[in-house]
Amino acid sequence: MTGEHASRRLIDDYARGDTAMAADTVWALEAHLETCAPCRSHLAAAVATEAPGIAALVDTVRAGLEPQLDAAVRAPSRWRRPMWVSSWLTPVMTPWLAMTAVVTLVALLLDAAAPAELFGGSSVVSLTAPVLPLCGVAASWSSGLDPAHELTASTARAGLPLLLRRTTSALVVVLPVLLVGGWLTGTTTAAQWLLPSLAFTSTALALGSLVGVTRAAAGLVAAWAVLVLVPASVTGRVPAVLQLALQPDRLPLWALLLALGTGAVIARRDAYSAL
Repeated sequence: MTGEHASRRLIDDYARGDTAMAADTVWALEAHLETCAPCRSHLAAAVATEAPGIAALVDTVRAGLEPQLDAAVRAPSRWRRPMWVSSWLTPVMTPWLAMTAVVTLVALLLDAAAPAELFGGSSVVSLTAPVLPLCGVAASWSSGLDPAHELTASTARAGLPLLLRRTTSALVVVLPVLLVGGWLTGTTTAAQWLLPSLAFTSTALALGSLVGVTRAAAGLVAAWAVLVLVPASVTGRVPAVLQLALQPDRLPLWALLLALGTGAVIARRDAYSAL
């Protein structure tokens, strides 16, 4: 990179598909091309000279699509989504976040209407709050749920930065709902479920670098259901694991798990571009 623009040699190597280019150089160049029209013009010219086969393929595709695009009638749009929304949210996250909010409301209704002995006197909100954010996290980087995942994953800004943005978007929606739910029930303080929620989220992201974020989040939810939710509903008693986990003196352990998960995410940050 030279000054505010990429060098001609770098653009020529990129257009030619030079396999000797370092991965971080390719990432930086692609990120720069997104915002620099002059460099994109140089790239278009370089493709014509350095990779004529690609230029011919693009011309062929354009010739086939132009008649169809000209014939297509665009529906009038009253609202255009800002571009920053796409870098923080994916359309498939909307139903997942809505589902999480609905589950929280159902938990509130159960707290208000269910017999006290149903879950051993424990609040349903406190039983579900630690893992509820994982529903949104599971959808934040899922190849099976996002029709545009392949296009998104191939962009220069894919990987951990985009995953963290989408995870933050899920937490911004879910955590206030849980905060209101805990306040309405009055059975649990924010500190008792906030740290576990963040710890589970960081653990899901850390494990996601190995098995995929969706699998990791689903696995943690399933483990919590087996260890906590099912025993509480079957026996009518608060599971010992929950009594120990949500005690105020156990909060440092959740903070340690959060720190370990965050450290693992940072240490394996390069793995997320290959998910």
